[in-house]
Amino acid sequence: TGKCYHTFRGHSAEIVCLSFNPQSTLLATGSMDTTAKLWDLEKGEEVATLNGHSAEIITLSFNTTGDRIITGSFDHTVAVWDVGTGREQNILIKMPTNNNATGKYELRKWVQGSTAVPCLCVQLWDAVTGTHTATLVGHSREVLDVCFDYTGQRIATASADGSARVYNAGTKQCIAKLEGHEDEISKVS
Repeated sequence: TGKCYHTFRGHSAEIVCLSFNPQSTLLATGSMDTTAKLWDLEKGEEVATLNGHSAEIITLSFNTTGDRIITGSFDHTVAVWDVGTGREQNILIKMPTNNNATGKYELRKWVQGSTAVPCLCVQLWDAVTGTHTATLVGHSREVLDVCFDYTGQRIATASADGSARVYNAGTKQCIAKLEGHEDEISKVS
């Protein structure tokens, strides 16, 4: 019908990402104001504000059971939050900051000898323990987006090299390389 049910207001800067909870009527928004907010879609009300990042939140997503949300920020951290309480549960990544970092999406530099090169891989982390579990490689330029499928069995990546890749989440092996775009792929879903 095109009817607007609710307009959510509360962030003090632009909203740059959002995610629907797969198991409830919650919507999460991430903002340039360094916060994420949880909203009840049926009531049209703010449920919680997730405070803890020191820079803009550029990505967020609920887990498949809907009880956790993960946020990624320009402060070089990725955090896991409890949806019920709005409290931070774990910091998965604390990236070192340095003066050599360049590029909007480049959170980490890999140093080979004295040459710094952009991160062309995806780092996988255990959301409960915060430990690193795997590195997915294969792209020739920066990885710009990553997502799991709904079953958690596959991981898709999008890259500035113009390709997308699909990995088996269990084996961590690339099972498909998708090519055909003439320029970078910035989002994958």
